Amino acid sequence: MRMDPTLMSATQAAEAIRAGRLSSENLVQACLARIAETEPVVQAWEHLDAAYALDQAKELDRIRRAGRATGALHGVPVALKDIVDTVDMPTQRGSEIFAGRKSGRDARLVERLREAGAVIMGKTRTTELAYLHPTVTTNPHDPTRTPGGSSSGSSAAVAARHVPLAVGTQTGGSVIRPASFCGVYGFKPTRGIVPRSGVFRTSVTLDQIGGFANTLEDMALLIDAIGCYDQDDPASFSWPRPSNLDGVRADVPVEPDIAWFDMPYHDRLDADARSGLEAVLDVLGDRIERFPAAPQLVGLTDVHKTIYDFEIARNMQELAAAHVGKLSDEMLAALDRAKSISAAQYEEAIEVKASAEAFFVDHFNDFDAILAPSASGQALPLSAGNTGDAVYCTIWTLAGLPCLTMPVLVGAEDLPIGVQLIGAREQDDRLMRTAAWMQAALTGSAAREEN
Repeated sequence: MRMDPTLMSATQAAEAIRAGRLSSENLVQACLARIAETEPVVQAWEHLDAAYALDQAKELDRIRRAGRATGALHGVPVALKDIVDTVDMPTQRGSEIFAGRKSGRDARLVERLREAGAVIMGKTRTTELAYLHPTVTTNPHDPTRTPGGSSSGSSAAVAARHVPLAVGTQTGGSVIRPASFCGVYGFKPTRGIVPRSGVFRTSVTLDQIGGFANTLEDMALLIDAIGCYDQDDPASFSWPRPSNLDGVRADVPVEPDIAWFDMPYHDRLDADARSGLEAVLDVLGDRIERFPAAPQLVGLTDVHKTIYDFEIARNMQELAAAHVGKLSDEMLAALDRAKSISAAQYEEAIEVKASAEAFFVDHFNDFDAILAPSASGQALPLSAGNTGDAVYCTIWTLAGLPCLTMPVLVGAEDLPIGVQLIGAREQDDRLMRTAAWMQAALTGSAAREEN
């Protein structure tokens, strides 16, 4: 094919491979060439074995030529955040403590990827122990800026077109914010849809799996491929999952109703993000209903913090005892904060979380989605020393709701700014349908303005 394969969507590439118009080997070779060209600046990869990636691609091509079954991601390269275990690659969790660590088995979601025919390209960089301390990855749009955290490498790898798809995780805002900063689609589905077995745990309550892609359809394709029941994951559920791909491709039966909450922390938004979001609200017009944020809703950010600090300290207790000198100041501060949280305060926070989940069940009886900022605005300079503010994501993460960011806005410095949509629990397909409608509405409005 004359077209540069790295410019193809994952959906296009999978279709071309199944039809014999493109080989997985050629696609992987193109991705490796792109990585060689840009990785010295982007620094998205913690582990990359080109020969092994090509061996996988050649085997998948052989399977296709033999007329055997092909999966939804047959021959398509996928990157994994370096906290996802694989039998054949190290998983080092962004810390020298785990340098060279091999788990000896695949995470459940990796089993799903292999079953779907994906090429596991390698491991992308993450912040230390998937928490706050930044890694060396830079933003593909501007190497002086952060790609966000903690799924830094996964978001940057997709934005730089090293791979069409990547897996990340979110405990606070670690899918939505980096996707916003890097100008790609980021999706954290309903808690329990994607299995967490074999993924490094920081919070059993809050950790959730998500992904990155360059199109909405690709995003749906990835999550559908890795979602399944996992009896070893306490958050996983055993009944059927919504089809995100069907949702993206479906027409809305009626124009959706979307809510906007005027949160007090919106005063942290950059001027570009604030004006851009107001423009989006204006375009959507009477499909938007604005609400003042109730104090109980605003207080959920503190509930999230209580649960996160308490659980990460519990999970890191043995690690800290053995390796305290190898932990960052950010991690040590979290462990110190947790000392002031009593078991009773933690249990109360868990109860409030349950009540928040019940609140949103009722809310989505009347609304198709919530519109919200994805991040404070454009990606922060690396000199800021942090990966950005997760406050725009924490309430939705706490409630386990499906969250999607789309690269809708551009700031004054020509850098991307995402817009977030939040949907009802286990109605991820409905969220995708609403997102496709909104994307078309905004594109149509922009086209009319140009004319």
